[in-house]
Amino acid sequence: MECYFAPMEGITGYVYRNAHHQFYGGIACYYTPFIAPNQSRKLTSREMNDILPDHNQGIHVVPQILTNRAEDFVWAAKKAQELGYEEVNLNLGCPSKTVVTKNRGAGFLAQPRELDRFLEQVTDSLLQMGMRFSIKTRIGKSRREEFEELLGIFNRYPLERLIIHPRLQTDFYGNHPDMETFQMATENSCNPLCYNGDIFSTEDFKAFHKAFPGTNFIMAGRGLLRDPALAEKIAKKEESGQALSATELQRLKDFHQALLSGYQEALSGDRNVLFKMKELWTYLGSQFKGQERILKKIKKSARIRDYKAVTDQLFDSYLPLQ
Repeated sequence: MECYFAPMEGITGYVYRNAHHQFYGGIACYYTPFIAPNQSRKLTSREMNDILPDHNQGIHVVPQILTNRAEDFVWAAKKAQELGYEEVNLNLGCPSKTVVTKNRGAGFLAQPRELDRFLEQVTDSLLQMGMRFSIKTRIGKSRREEFEELLGIFNRYPLERLIIHPRLQTDFYGNHPDMETFQMATENSCNPLCYNGDIFSTEDFKAFHKAFPGTNFIMAGRGLLRDPALAEKIAKKEESGQALSATELQRLKDFHQALLSGYQEALSGDRNVLFKMKELWTYLGSQFKGQERILKKIKKSARIRDYKAVTDQLFDSYLPLQ
């Protein structure tokens, strides 16, 4: 079973990716936060920094592209190829309203004819370039019945893999993944499938794998942000939800410090760095039950010095005296 990491926009650029790769294993491939090319034919500094080879040494990375214009997708794919990448991914899963209202991300799913023409043009160009191509998708915009037509479209093209998050765009991250629709996909897809959605523990993985033993790829997003060791635990068939050992707590503290240092180097000003770190704690805080008071102090920290003192207090309260 191969495990991939799905990005959560905002947190998981190259700084997070490098820190995670340094301290944790189990991830076969990291997908970047999406690149959104436009007619100006320029990447933002954030997008360029995220895919620079120097920022991804020794890590298997696939750039993710968000657009509904075939020519823009191909341009971005050529840019990625120039940097040494051999595969790109189309994002048809982002549920954000600002993205969907422009008929991009999961919004593109509501235009199946246009999507089919887009994929035909993109596939022809990528085949000529010798690049591989994968898709990350939801099962529709507002109705599960949309997916039958969408899967028929995807089946017409030779994808490296089809990554399915079995929710609708209108679900955002609520409700439960539609496993009946995913089952239909396993029975009818012509492309290799990867499952994405609500894998938060090894118990979640075991239940999924028992139900779908023929699916050999999973993608973790929020689950890995909650527990950076999740992919390792899945690979080693270890139990989740156990109290962290002193060794694991020290590793988590070291990972946290590397992440903080990386953001301090990449970003300017305490505010920008703390925005990233506080967002991480909305997930990571679930590992520290009963510590709501300290977690609230972390959220209120206005300076890195204060933030560092509070997080050290949190970690050290669990670690034995050296």
